[in-house]
Amino acid sequence: MVVRMRHTRAHTGNRRSHHALKMRSLSKCPKCNAPKMSHRVCAKCGTYKDKVVVDTMAKITKRQKAKEKAGKK
Repeated sequence: MVVRMRHTRAHTGNRRSHHALKMRSLSKCPKCNAPKMSHRVCAKCGTYKDKVVVDTMAKITKRQKAKEKAGKK
């Protein structure tokens, strides 16, 4: 299908006005005071609603083991 009429710059700009990125709302983690996104697990300490959900120490040790393994090769 062929476009019959050209859209004006104002029409195009009005359509594109909704394409802007929105600022994310950050809150502080109650345990470590690190900034985190609302309703999500803290990436630094792994807690959500005062409960440990993610074991961050396990992730760190896994990374260290991977580095050691890569260094031995």
